[in-house]
Parts: sequence; C-alpha cells; structure tokens
Amino acid sequence: MLYLTKDLFPVFVPLGVVGFYRYLWFIIKLLAYFFYRPMMPKSNPTYRAEYDVTIVVPTIDAGEEFKEAAHSWLANNPKEIIIITETKMKDALQELANSVDPTKIRVLTVPKANKRLQMVEGIRNTTSEIIVFADDDAIWTPTCLEYILACFEDPNMGGVGTSQTVKSVGRYQTVWEVLAGFRLTIRNIEIAASTHIDGGVCCLSGRTAAYRTCILQDPQFQYEFTHDFWLGKYPLNSGDDKFLTRWMVFHGWNTYVQICKEAELLSTFKNNWRFIKQVLRWTRNTWRSDFRSLFMERRIWSRHPYVAFTMIDKIFNPITLLSGPISVIVLSAQDKFHLPIWDIIISYVVWLMMTRIIKLLPHLFKRPQDIIWVPAFLVFGYYFAIMKIYALFTLHEVGWGTRAACFCSLYPSEKIKNWNSSSPDDKKSLLPGATST
Repeated sequence: MLYLTKDLFPVFVPLGVVGFYRYLWFIIKLLAYFFYRPMMPKSNPTYRAEYDVTIVVPTIDAGEEFKEAAHSWLANNPKEIIIITETKMKDALQELANSVDPTKIRVLTVPKANKRLQMVEGIRNTTSEIIVFADDDAIWTPTCLEYILACFEDPNMGGVGTSQTVKSVGRYQTVWEVLAGFRLTIRNIEIAASTHIDGGVCCLSGRTAAYRTCILQDPQFQYEFTHDFWLGKYPLNSGDDKFLTRWMVFHGWNTYVQICKEAELLSTFKNNWRFIKQVLRWTRNTWRSDFRSLFMERRIWSRHPYVAFTMIDKIFNPITLLSGPISVIVLSAQDKFHLPIWDIIISYVVWLMMTRIIKLLPHLFKRPQDIIWVPAFLVFGYYFAIMKIYALFTLHEVGWGTRAACFCSLYPSEKIKNWNSSSPDDKKSLLPGATST
C-alpha cells in the first residue's frame, strides 16, 4: 500500500493514522473478548427459575415461531410466562398459548399496540423476583435462565443480557440474515469486551434481558418509561432496551452480559430488504440514547468510562470509515497516482476485503460458508455509514418502520403540542390506561 501511495505519502499520513487507530481499537476489543469469562451458576443458587422468574413477552403478531420459542422458555422451567398483546389479538394469542401450555402461559391485553405499555402491564402483573423480557421469536438454550440467574448473586446486579446468533427463517440463510449474523458476531465481541473492561454495556438487548422486578415496579420508572419523548414532543415506543440500560446505569445498578453457549439465544431477523429498515430504527435509537447518556445524564462517564468512549467512537465512525474510499476515489479521478487506476482500485478493494475477513474470523470459524458474503458486508458497511448520517438528521422519525402499528397513533397531535406545558397529572391523561383480561 505504501508503494501505491508513495507519490502522495503526506496526503495519506492522516488516513494511515486513522487506520492504525481503528485496528488498534479492534485488537483491544478482541483481547478483552478473549479474556472475558461468563459468571458460572452456583450449586446452591439464591434464585431458582421455578420460583423467581416471570417471562414477559410483548407481542402483536406472534406466529408459529412463537411455539418453538415458548417451548424453549418452558424448558427453562420459569414460574410463569405472561404474553401481552392488544385487545383485538387476545383470542388468537390465547389459542396459541393454549396450544403450548395453558397452565403456565397467561395472556393479558392493552387497548392498542404499544410495546412500552405492554411491558408495563406485564411488570404490574409479575409476582416473582426476576422479570425476563423476551421477543416472541427468541429461542433459548435449556440452560439460559440458569446462567442469567447466576449474575443476580451480586445484590447490586440490576440487569443481565445474553449473546445472540441468527436463526434462519428458511432452509438457508439469505444475504440479509448473514449480514445480521456478521453484525451479531461483532456485537458479541464488543459487549463481552466492555463487560470485561469496566462492567458496562451500551445496551442490554431487548431480545432477551432480565431485571430485578423491584426496580421495574417503581412507579417513577413506569411513569418515565411510558412518558419518554425525544426533544419533548416525539413519543418513543421503540428503544425500550436502551432506556432500561440507561436506567440501570443512572440509578447505580450493575449490568452484565453472559457471552457463552449456555446462554446464547437464537433469533430470527428480516430475511429481505426490510432488514435495512430494522437497522435504521436501531441506529436512530442508538443516536438518541447515546446522546442522552453522554451529554444529559452523564453518569456513564464515571461508572463506565470505556463504554462512554465507545459511544464517542461511534459518533465519529461514519466519518473515519468513509474518509478512505472518498480519498481514493477523488485522487484517482484527478489522476494523482503513478499507477494505472485499475491497479489502485483492485489493490484497495483487496486490502479492504482482507481487513474485513480478519474482523469476521470469529464468525467464519463457525460458518465458513459465509465467506462468500464478505463483499456484501463490505458494501453494507459503507451503506451503513451513510445511513448513520441520515439517521442523525431524522431522529424525529420515531415509527417502527417494520410494523403497521405506531406509538404515535396513541398520542393525538394536539396533546403532543401541549405536553411541555402540562402538569404531571395532565400528562398521565395522555396515555391510554392499560387493562388486563
């Protein structure tokens, strides 16, 4: 690469420094990942699933995949499973629950589809010490709860997450599912590293995460959780897992993530272009949550400085990622190199492919057949950088993107406009009351 750029060496020095930083940062994460160890269950644990765990599942459109997921939850022997859906879906969900286990699965409803209201309804109806939120397609290992509960031996432990991997919707994984798998591999490395370095994590993924019930049954938590507005006027429904993670950090509770086969969950992802909409929603949630953590709440700086630094790093990541190819394209167009343009382009692409393969080695060791999709991951990486910039300027868009139901429909526009001038009692009236059936 030095030979390719020798005529413009001073121009590429800053890019080289950026590249050195990025891969040094990756090596630090990788080393921390290798030194990370999960918490092991005790022979005489304080908490037992059959007495102390309620699984809460907010859903509106659970299908056949729910049965497989529910059977995997029941294999962990929880005290109870509570499904919360909207009123019009009650009969369909009840029939689905009865086909699995009517003695352990209870179905509750809220008037309209709204994930946070559904979660709060589940919280209010929980009588166990630990609540585990799960997506309706999250498939657990038989030892998942045992390893989750091991972390709660620490009396200051507030929330616990798990590692994840992709479950194919069809017989084979589509390119979109492989991309999701690549992202999960990198995420598992990052959260294991942050957990090992300073005990923090950017987000306890809502696909499966456990919390102490006493924290979530606090009326102040429930009020703020269901009255969460971006810039005071855009009601947030998604991003519940980010909110929960920030709540743990701000209120002095510890968090942990169990990165191990015993606590790894399988989850389905969109197997078509709608995966991009999922990623866009997650990206907006990340921007909003990270800004709040870093600049409004600010507790993250003293409790988990490594995690705070990773958040800052992600802010500038799109710029550093795009700087390389933009520089090569501009200088090639200006004919600034001493070699033919195709030599430059091919050499640069080969270099990028090699570096991406190195980053994905933990994934490729498990699924070597996915190596054919590394070029797609390379292209998606640059698309994602542009998407992050776009997401930054569209944070006011709070819809799910992949669902017909939208949190915004629960809030008439005239009520949203008057939100900032309302008293706490008036604000409560803006939210539809949740009722159980």
